Amino acid sequence: MKLISSKQLLKTPIFTVTRDHAVDPAGFKIERAIVQHAGSAVMMPVDERGRVLLVRQYRLPARQYLWELPAGRVDPGETVLKAAKRELREETGHTAKKWTKLASFYPSPGFLAEKMTVYLAEDLTEGEQEPMEDERIELEWFPSSQLDDWIANGKIQDAKTVIGFLTWKRYASRTAAGKGLK
Repeated sequence: MKLISSKQLLKTPIFTVTRDHAVDPAGFKIERAIVQHAGSAVMMPVDERGRVLLVRQYRLPARQYLWELPAGRVDPGETVLKAAKRELREETGHTAKKWTKLASFYPSPGFLAEKMTVYLAEDLTEGEQEPMEDERIELEWFPSSQLDDWIANGKIQDAKTVIGFLTWKRYASRTAAGKGLK
Protein backbone atom coordinates (compact mmCIF):
# COMPACT_ATOMS: atom_id res chain seq x y z
CA MET A 1 0.00 0.00 0.00
CA LYS A 2 1.14 3.50 -0.78
CA LEU A 3 -0.21 6.51 1.13
CA ILE A 4 -1.44 8.98 -1.47
CA SER A 5 -2.91 11.65 0.80
CA SER A 6 -3.36 12.56 4.45
CA LYS A 7 -5.47 15.49 5.67
CA GLN A 8 -5.51 16.64 9.30
CA LEU A 9 -9.08 16.79 10.65
CA LEU A 10 -8.43 17.46 14.34
CA LYS A 11 -5.42 18.24 16.53
CA THR A 12 -5.38 17.86 20.32
CA PRO A 13 -2.48 17.90 22.80
CA ILE A 14 -2.57 14.07 22.89
CA PHE A 15 -3.44 12.95 19.36
CA THR A 16 -4.32 14.05 15.84
CA VAL A 17 -7.05 12.69 13.58
CA THR A 18 -6.29 12.43 9.87
CA ARG A 19 -8.22 11.29 6.81
CA ASP A 20 -5.81 9.02 4.93
CA HIS A 21 -6.04 7.53 1.44
CA ALA A 22 -3.88 4.63 0.32
CA VAL A 23 -3.71 2.49 -2.80
CA ASP A 24 -1.97 -0.77 -3.69
CA PRO A 25 -0.29 -1.58 -7.06
CA ALA A 26 -3.49 -3.31 -8.29
CA GLY A 27 -5.51 -0.15 -7.67
CA PHE A 28 -7.28 -1.27 -4.47
CA LYS A 29 -8.00 1.84 -2.39
CA ILE A 30 -8.50 2.36 1.33
CA GLU A 31 -9.81 5.54 2.96
CA ARG A 32 -9.88 5.85 6.77
CA ALA A 33 -10.05 8.39 9.54
CA ILE A 34 -7.06 7.53 11.74
CA VAL A 35 -6.19 8.62 15.26
CA GLN A 36 -2.47 9.43 15.09
CA HIS A 37 -0.67 8.92 18.43
CA ALA A 38 3.05 9.06 19.26
CA GLY A 39 2.91 5.74 21.14
CA SER A 40 2.77 4.68 24.76
CA ALA A 41 5.09 3.12 27.30
CA VAL A 42 3.51 0.55 29.63
CA MET A 43 5.26 -0.46 32.83
CA MET A 44 4.80 -3.72 34.72
CA PRO A 45 6.36 -3.10 38.15
CA VAL A 46 7.07 -6.40 39.91
CA ASP A 47 8.53 -6.55 43.40
CA GLU A 48 10.86 -9.13 44.96
CA ARG A 49 7.79 -11.13 46.12
CA GLY A 50 6.42 -11.43 42.59
CA ARG A 51 3.59 -8.96 43.20
CA VAL A 52 2.46 -6.58 40.46
CA LEU A 53 1.76 -2.89 41.08
CA LEU A 54 -1.43 -1.70 39.39
CA VAL A 55 -3.01 1.72 39.22
CA ARG A 56 -6.72 2.44 39.48
CA GLN A 57 -8.18 5.50 37.82
CA TYR A 58 -11.38 6.65 36.19
CA ARG A 59 -11.30 6.15 32.44
CA LEU A 60 -13.80 8.47 30.81
CA PRO A 61 -14.12 6.51 27.51
CA ALA A 62 -14.85 3.30 29.48
CA ARG A 63 -17.13 5.21 31.89
CA GLN A 64 -15.66 3.36 34.86
CA TYR A 65 -12.69 2.92 37.16
CA LEU A 66 -10.18 0.37 35.85
CA TRP A 67 -7.28 -1.47 37.45
CA GLU A 68 -4.42 -1.41 34.97
CA LEU A 69 -0.69 -1.32 34.47
CA PRO A 70 0.69 2.23 34.64
CA ALA A 71 1.29 3.75 31.22
CA GLY A 72 1.83 7.02 29.46
CA ARG A 73 2.49 8.74 26.18
CA VAL A 74 5.92 8.95 24.62
CA ASP A 75 6.77 12.64 24.45
CA PRO A 76 8.55 14.20 21.45
CA GLY A 77 12.27 13.38 21.50
CA GLU A 78 11.87 10.53 24.01
CA THR A 79 12.64 6.89 23.49
CA VAL A 80 9.95 4.48 24.67
CA LEU A 81 12.20 3.27 27.51
CA LYS A 82 12.90 6.84 28.66
CA ALA A 83 9.13 7.49 28.66
CA ALA A 84 8.59 4.28 30.68
CA LYS A 85 11.06 5.40 33.32
CA ARG A 86 9.49 8.87 33.52
CA GLU A 87 5.92 7.59 33.62
CA LEU A 88 6.68 4.97 36.30
CA ARG A 89 8.08 7.70 38.54
CA GLU A 90 5.23 10.13 37.82
CA GLU A 91 2.34 7.69 38.21
CA THR A 92 3.64 5.45 41.00
CA GLY A 93 6.61 7.24 42.57
CA HIS A 94 8.78 4.17 41.91
CA THR A 95 12.02 3.86 39.99
CA ALA A 96 13.47 0.60 38.67
CA LYS A 97 17.05 -0.56 38.15
CA LYS A 98 16.16 -3.44 35.81
CA TRP A 99 14.08 -3.02 32.66
CA THR A 100 13.07 -5.81 30.25
CA LYS A 101 10.97 -5.32 27.12
CA LEU A 102 8.05 -7.78 27.15
CA ALA A 103 5.90 -6.86 24.13
CA SER A 104 4.93 -4.25 21.55
CA PHE A 105 1.48 -4.15 19.98
CA TYR A 106 -1.16 -2.00 18.31
CA PRO A 107 -4.24 -1.94 20.59
CA SER A 108 -6.76 -1.16 17.82
CA PRO A 109 -5.10 -0.95 14.38
CA GLY A 110 -8.38 -0.45 12.51
CA PHE A 111 -8.43 3.26 13.39
CA LEU A 112 -5.65 3.95 15.92
CA ALA A 113 -1.96 4.38 14.99
CA GLU A 114 -0.77 4.07 18.61
CA LYS A 115 1.89 1.45 19.35
CA MET A 116 2.21 0.33 22.97
CA THR A 117 5.39 -1.18 24.41
CA VAL A 118 5.31 -3.07 27.70
CA TYR A 119 8.37 -3.16 29.97
CA LEU A 120 8.93 -5.30 33.04
CA ALA A 121 10.29 -3.00 35.77
CA GLU A 122 12.20 -4.73 38.59
CA ASP A 123 14.54 -3.89 41.46
CA LEU A 124 12.23 -1.08 42.51
CA THR A 125 12.76 1.87 44.83
CA GLU A 126 9.72 3.66 46.26
CA GLY A 127 9.34 7.43 46.04
CA GLU A 128 6.69 10.12 45.73
CA GLN A 129 4.04 10.10 43.01
CA GLU A 130 4.00 13.07 40.62
CA PRO A 131 0.68 12.65 38.76
CA MET A 132 -0.53 15.17 36.21
CA GLU A 133 -3.17 17.60 37.46
CA ASP A 134 -5.98 15.67 35.69
CA GLU A 135 -4.93 12.29 37.17
CA ARG A 136 -6.22 10.77 40.41
CA ILE A 137 -4.30 7.51 40.75
CA GLU A 138 -4.73 4.83 43.39
CA LEU A 139 -1.94 2.23 43.77
CA GLU A 140 -2.10 -1.35 44.99
CA TRP A 141 0.15 -4.41 44.90
CA PHE A 142 -1.47 -7.66 43.73
CA PRO A 143 -0.22 -11.26 43.83
CA SER A 144 0.01 -12.74 40.34
CA SER A 145 -2.54 -15.43 41.26
CA GLN A 146 -5.17 -12.73 41.93
CA LEU A 147 -4.45 -10.98 38.62
CA ASP A 148 -4.64 -14.33 36.84
CA ASP A 149 -8.09 -14.90 38.40
CA TRP A 150 -9.24 -11.35 37.58
CA ILE A 151 -8.22 -11.76 33.93
CA ALA A 152 -9.96 -15.16 33.71
CA ASN A 153 -13.12 -13.68 35.27
CA GLY A 154 -13.16 -10.48 33.20
CA LYS A 155 -12.46 -8.12 36.10
CA ILE A 156 -9.38 -6.79 34.30
CA GLN A 157 -10.72 -5.22 31.09
CA ASP A 158 -7.70 -3.17 30.07
CA ALA A 159 -5.95 -4.71 27.05
CA LYS A 160 -2.43 -3.53 27.91
CA THR A 161 -2.72 -5.10 31.35
CA VAL A 162 -3.96 -8.42 29.99
CA ILE A 163 -1.23 -8.51 27.32
CA GLY A 164 1.52 -7.38 29.71
CA PHE A 165 0.57 -9.79 32.48
CA LEU A 166 0.11 -12.84 30.24
CA THR A 167 3.33 -12.11 28.35
CA TRP A 168 5.21 -11.70 31.64
CA LYS A 169 3.71 -14.90 33.04
CA ARG A 170 4.84 -16.83 29.97
CA TYR A 171 8.25 -15.09 29.88
CA ALA A 172 8.85 -15.42 33.62
CA SER A 173 8.04 -19.11 33.68
CA ARG A 174 10.99 -19.64 31.31
CA THR A 175 13.54 -17.55 33.23
CA ALA A 176 14.84 -16.80 36.70
CA ALA A 177 12.55 -13.73 36.71
CA GLY A 178 9.67 -16.08 37.45
CA LYS A 179 9.73 -15.71 41.24
CA GLY A 180 6.31 -16.12 42.80
CA LEU A 181 4.54 -17.36 39.66
CA LYS A 182 4.31 -21.08 40.21
